[in-house]
Amino acid sequence: MSDQADIVEAEDETEDAPYTLNPKAVAQIINAVDTEDRDQLVALMDPLHAADIADLLEQVTAFDRMRLITLYGKEFDGEILSEIDETIREEVIGLLHPEVLADAVRELDSDDVVDLLEDLEDEQKEAILDVLEDSDRVAVQQSLTFPEFSAGRLMQREVVMAPEHWNVGEAIDYLRNTDDLPGQFYHITLVDPKLRPVANVTLGRLMASRREVLLRSIAEETFHIIPVAQDEADVAYAFNQYHLISAPVVDENDRLVGVITIDDAMAVLDEEHEEDILRLAGVDEESRISDKVIDTTKRRFPWLAVNLVTAVLASLVISQFEDAITEIVALAVLMPIVASMGGNAGTQSLTVAVRALATRDLTGSNLWRVIRREVLVGAVNGVAFAVIMGVVGLVWFGSPALGAVIAAAMVINLIVAGLAGIVVPVVLEKAGVDPALASGAFVTTVTDVVGFFAFLGLAVVVLL
Repeated sequence: MSDQADIVEAEDETEDAPYTLNPKAVAQIINAVDTEDRDQLVALMDPLHAADIADLLEQVTAFDRMRLITLYGKEFDGEILSEIDETIREEVIGLLHPEVLADAVRELDSDDVVDLLEDLEDEQKEAILDVLEDSDRVAVQQSLTFPEFSAGRLMQREVVMAPEHWNVGEAIDYLRNTDDLPGQFYHITLVDPKLRPVANVTLGRLMASRREVLLRSIAEETFHIIPVAQDEADVAYAFNQYHLISAPVVDENDRLVGVITIDDAMAVLDEEHEEDILRLAGVDEESRISDKVIDTTKRRFPWLAVNLVTAVLASLVISQFEDAITEIVALAVLMPIVASMGGNAGTQSLTVAVRALATRDLTGSNLWRVIRREVLVGAVNGVAFAVIMGVVGLVWFGSPALGAVIAAAMVINLIVAGLAGIVVPVVLEKAGVDPALASGAFVTTVTDVVGFFAFLGLAVVVLL
């Protein structure tokens, strides 16, 4: 069996983790690099998608990455550059021969070139711009003048458009006789005489219609125009909300300047979700698995310091009840349970709230209903676990009063946790602070402080 077939078959055999690189295939590629067998390397790499090659380059060591890229040489494809993680993209570009880099960049659409240039140093940026054709260079430079994270940065300048008065036959003839069409597109955008987009026609409906049919009569009912300065997060939301495939982008005069396609919009949506997850964990959104130890340490240290401050606050509450803890040792044994349950309940509510805020499902019209629901959920769960912990306190320590104290504290803390998990991110968003970034520390502080204070305070009142 050929090496190519081995790699393809390896993908099918990876049932537990589909669409991942097979360790055997990776070992074969590294072996080809070790033996400097270029023909073998090209044969092994040829069946792989650009995204898989990008994953391979991210997973190997910097030394193996350098040797692989050098040996692979002119086979390096432009799509690999667009797929590779930005943390090593600059390194990879520096390893490519100038002629290889030029050929790779010329293959890319304008939006991919813009994405490529955004994070590069000026010297590398100029080197890439120099290899582009004049028209492509101008288009890319214009895109780079738009604000970062805007539709202008996200769009590609290659647009397939037609006058709104054309019929199907005229459009098909135009497409067949045009040499510089984008490699992939989904719509023909109809424009008026002032180059303002008025409708989209899908390629499917175009090919299914007779030549004499007017394009306006087969235009899509759903049509959204994206302002060039619109935030890319809002663009991604629109694509997801209205099930868009592509959408025209207009300048301040409503003239067509580009188009955004679903792959770019979904990439933004994926990045937004990834950032929310990382921020909820107190991890910088720029963190990558390929980062160095020192970089990862620097990014995580500030958030660990914030957690230390919140832990100190909780400890200050505990210190107010030293005498009670000394007299009743069981309090020291049981109080972590109250705080832990409150923390977990708060995190559950917090995650739901942050996700709902990101998808714009949590609004002023349903905020109080959601708050009421979370408080009731906290109350019901609190009562259920209060019964369990009441029994545990009675059986474990033989004290009905201690069981009643921890039961009451459990109810109080789970109700507060549900309330804090919703209210804290909403308040932070209203204050202009990213709720995914800061909510965790506040909610943890609230549940710890309330949990310890409720449990130890009740213990002092009831047991002493």
